[in-house]
Amino acid sequence: MARWGITLPLTGVPLAAHRELVKELPDLGYTDAWTAETAGTDAFTPLALAAEWAPELRLGTAIVPVYTRGPGLLAMSAATIAELAPGRFALGIGTSSPTIVRGWNAAEFTEPFKRTRDTLRFLRSALAGEKVSAEYDTFAVSKFRLERPPATAPEILLAALRPGMLRLAAREADGAITNWLGAGDVPKVRAELGSDAELVARVFVCPTEDAEAARGLGRLLISSYLTVPAYAAFHDWLGRGELLRPMHEAWAAGDRKAANAAIPDEVVDDLVVHGSPESCREQVQSYVDNGLTTPVIAVLPTAADPAEMVRALAPK
Repeated sequence: MARWGITLPLTGVPLAAHRELVKELPDLGYTDAWTAETAGTDAFTPLALAAEWAPELRLGTAIVPVYTRGPGLLAMSAATIAELAPGRFALGIGTSSPTIVRGWNAAEFTEPFKRTRDTLRFLRSALAGEKVSAEYDTFAVSKFRLERPPATAPEILLAALRPGMLRLAAREADGAITNWLGAGDVPKVRAELGSDAELVARVFVCPTEDAEAARGLGRLLISSYLTVPAYAAFHDWLGRGELLRPMHEAWAAGDRKAANAAIPDEVVDDLVVHGSPESCREQVQSYVDNGLTTPVIAVLPTAADPAEMVRALAPK
């Protein structure tokens, strides 16, 4: 089945005001609604609403950090959405970033690969309704059992940017979620994950024919994200290290304006889809043609009504 996802909630739209649009999504051709979790809404509450508003949609988190909830609370949150959307929920988990984990949530950001692996293994057991007592490398759980295990355990996908995590996703998860990549990067990621597992990616889409405005917004986002060490390493692996070196040097010197200016147009155009809605749809489809299973559109703000942009970007 061809999948076409949207990121909720939309920028600048109150959560309760999404009701009518979310009800429309299946008829527009959208199959999935995915959330994120940084400093806006939490990842689960919008999905609880979407489960009621559009029972046909598959729902997913991309992603929930493995550090900011205890293992048991994470299992309870996931089980709640799985009960509301039986067989239609995918739990995406990942490390997030030191800024979010340590700076905003006062948690330790240590051994990210092991913590993700351990959380995945715990969730497999807990969401199957098992009583879990286990000593993992990064935490221990004693006698935990969900009071309301879901009738259908959700799929679990891992946020993965480089070979180690992609291979873990291939071995032990139901798929991988990636972020900030171009359509031409998909084959390299897919080669590490293998051909069978689901590959989800958030695709940033700015539906405007004002290329300079789209690139200006894209540069702000790219300098914010790709200077994070995990994303910097990801793009080194993808082959953009030299293209992004001037940005990194200016950022390290504390000059954000110069860092933004140093990002080449070709990088912005690779990583941010922009143009007319028709052109944007074609560009998103190119990700699928290159091996992506599930594109999840994140609509970047323009002067237009975000809901109308969602309608315009729907698959035809």
